[in-house]
Amino acid sequence: MTERNLPTLLADVLGGHRLTEVQALGLMTAQGRDVLRVAAAADELREQRVGDVVTYVRNQNLHVTNICKNLCGFCGFGRNAGDEGAYCCDKAAIQEQARMAYERRVTEICLLSGVHPAFTLDTFVDLLHWIHEAAPGVHIHAFSPDEVAHVAQKNGWNTRDVLLRLKAEGLGTIQGTAAEILVDSVREVICPRKVRTAEWVRIAKEAHETGLRSTATIMYGSYESARDQVEHLAILRAIQDETHGFTELVTLPFVHTNTPLYQQGIARPGPTGREDILMIAVSRLFFDNIDNIQVAWGKVGLKMTQLALLAGANDLAGTMFTDDVTGSAGGSGSDYLDPQDMERIVSDLGRSLRQRTTLYELV
Repeated sequence: MTERNLPTLLADVLGGHRLTEVQALGLMTAQGRDVLRVAAAADELREQRVGDVVTYVRNQNLHVTNICKNLCGFCGFGRNAGDEGAYCCDKAAIQEQARMAYERRVTEICLLSGVHPAFTLDTFVDLLHWIHEAAPGVHIHAFSPDEVAHVAQKNGWNTRDVLLRLKAEGLGTIQGTAAEILVDSVREVICPRKVRTAEWVRIAKEAHETGLRSTATIMYGSYESARDQVEHLAILRAIQDETHGFTELVTLPFVHTNTPLYQQGIARPGPTGREDILMIAVSRLFFDNIDNIQVAWGKVGLKMTQLALLAGANDLAGTMFTDDVTGSAGGSGSDYLDPQDMERIVSDLGRSLRQRTTLYELV
């Protein structure tokens, strides 16, 4: 990307041009003042698309188990069943967490869980029932495509029927996690036991077709290249063209400290600040079909979060209250963000903060 044609390209995008993958790669690898130019264009496009409101959801993570069949190299959370510190919550513990969330007036409970090798569809249905019993009316956001594939295999069902059953039993939206990077050569290194790209895509489409909306996610800064990142974004954009089922893009920087990939020298120590800004900005410019770009405050910190809001982001995710996954990987300050602190960083930019639901209805 030359200094001469960058302003033209950015002006074209602001005028409605859809970025190609080659153009997006040029923006994703910008350096120097070009980073600020890309961020400024993304911020202008954000204003055009969603205005000056910054949103958040009042939610709580609910931890189910850290026992996991995958044990991905980028994760410091997962355990084998016999490992020290392994746990699997029973009904009483699940409902205690759910009641605490209900007392905190959350509108969403988000399940954080390993993919327990013994879990079946009945397990998932029980979880939904237990949570709804303890927290009536709260939206449940749960179960990645990898988890759906796992219980489908355990039960001998097809994944579409699993999704329909979960929806009927009270699932509100599915999680767009387990995507990491949707490039199989990368997945073979960072998450070899998870579903392949084609299966993740198929299940995400099935969920949308059955009326279950989902997040779209990208985990960046571990082993993949900028080209892999753009290929991933292009896959998500194509799904959205077809289904319109993604509620937002969730950008998830790799937290490296306690992860096997980093300790073995395979992964780098997470993205730089330049990469964080460009991931937000290029995502805003690339997705003409996803309005909401979310910044993961628990992973990048509040100062970088504020800069991300100047680079195309419009959503602060949720209050969360607890995040053992990020903490286990070595992240700090990821447990809870008070809406008063959100208000401080948002008003400092001259923007307004609004609470939303999972489906982006303003509260």
